[in-house]
Amino acid sequence: MSDEDEEGASNAMSWEIGEEVAGQRVDKFLAGAIEDESVSRSQIQDWIRDGHVRVGGLQVKPNAKLPSGSVLTLNRPDAAPIEAQPEDIPLNVVYEDGDVIVIDKPRGFVVHPAPGHASGTVVNALLHHCGDLSGINGSLRPGIVHRIDKDTSGLLMAAKNDLAHASLAEQLKDHSVTRRYTALVYGNVPHDRGTIDAPIGRDTGDRKLFTVTEKGAKRAVTHFTVIERFGDYTLVELQLETGRTHQIRVHMKYIGHTIVGDPFYGGRSGRTLGMQGQALHAGVLGFDHPRSGERLLFEAPLPEDMEHALHMLRTR
Repeated sequence: MSDEDEEGASNAMSWEIGEEVAGQRVDKFLAGAIEDESVSRSQIQDWIRDGHVRVGGLQVKPNAKLPSGSVLTLNRPDAAPIEAQPEDIPLNVVYEDGDVIVIDKPRGFVVHPAPGHASGTVVNALLHHCGDLSGINGSLRPGIVHRIDKDTSGLLMAAKNDLAHASLAEQLKDHSVTRRYTALVYGNVPHDRGTIDAPIGRDTGDRKLFTVTEKGAKRAVTHFTVIERFGDYTLVELQLETGRTHQIRVHMKYIGHTIVGDPFYGGRSGRTLGMQGQALHAGVLGFDHPRSGERLLFEAPLPEDMEHALHMLRTR
């Protein structure tokens, strides 16, 4: 349906318009169809006005309705080249050698540059701290093998060279990396443990968010274990089998137990227990060292406000 690859690198994309989407506005359709979350709807509207989008070979307006059986084409203009620059930003380094570095990322720290966050990211800090990182992910995401959300705290690994990057990426692909999270969620989770196996795709109502859906989705698997119950709250440990964007947050919403303080999926403002963000922490990270093969396992303590919230629940 689209010629775009997984990283959105190809400029030419096309879609055949079926009955299920016929009648949609061109801009709304593209906002849901383009998987690059850095592209805004206003950016898409500018592309349409500038003639980069055609329906049946003809230039259209953003509010034009899509006819069934037509072909929509987008010739995406090249973005201005951007390169992440080193910045002297403090890092909490948990482990470091010549191949890899593991940090404990505080909540609110964006991992790599993107629209709206051109600087002040983990990548900028790593470039200053390390001097060099692997180049596999390009100039905006050097060294970044996996991400955790801006609003999630905890452990993150990065590669200092291409050998390390390739090894760590392969371990993520074959699910041999240990990634365990601790989360405080709303409600009383009834089962002591379980597995959420539900595909995740972009939310057609808000393309910055994701949801459990069959449409344009990828398989997502999260395992959970209850650690402690507080009646109206539950502390859980979650282990990722796959690594989709917002996976834990989407899956917990899907089973009716959203994460306390989640700014997008929580839906229960005012019951944050004094936390300045969401109660989701990447507390355990384990992988085989890319050069020696030694198994490394790291743990990071909960953020202070999350510990305080738990203390409040235990002593109320």
